[in-house]
Amino acid sequence: MPTKAKVEQVSQLKDKLERSAITITAGYSGITGVSMTDLRARMRAAGVELMVVKNTLLSLAADAAHRPQVKEILQGPTAVAFGFGDPVEAAKALQEYIRATRSPLTIQGAILGSGPALPATEVERLASLPPKPQLLASLLGQLQMPIASLLSVLNGPLRGLDNVLQGRIKQLESEASAAPAPSAAPAA
Repeated sequence: MPTKAKVEQVSQLKDKLERSAITITAGYSGITGVSMTDLRARMRAAGVELMVVKNTLLSLAADAAHRPQVKEILQGPTAVAFGFGDPVEAAKALQEYIRATRSPLTIQGAILGSGPALPATEVERLASLPPKPQLLASLLGQLQMPIASLLSVLNGPLRGLDNVLQGRIKQLESEASAAPAPSAAPAA
């Protein structure tokens, strides 16, 4: 019979799985207690909640949250990072911690929302994406480029007509200044 504490933990995990934009699992074998405390603090600063959970409890929570794909990324002692904001930021925070501290922490995989399980290589690719504002600016530039090109093509004939008219005005002005001024006729 499950204890009240375990039932409560499964309920909390279920809630976190349902609310998270990304759920990343990582193997934490070989990490000291001090390193784990540092990791949790860094994740919290990045808006990511990190928990060490038993795989059986996480599996029960995954079934209750209708996210059975979480079971595909559980291997050995597991730490789970729940990102509730931008998924890229959560992946970057974890990847940056591993790189900066040369931690033995290993990313096992991730679930984006209720999508399929992503392998560790895909999580690393996700972490290498540029920040969201930069991606949006790039997308906006890509969307504006065809419109700007079309505008340039449509303005071409008008620019040509304007050049011809300006040239003709200058020609008429130069002819008018070169022509002798009419002399005053004698009054009879």
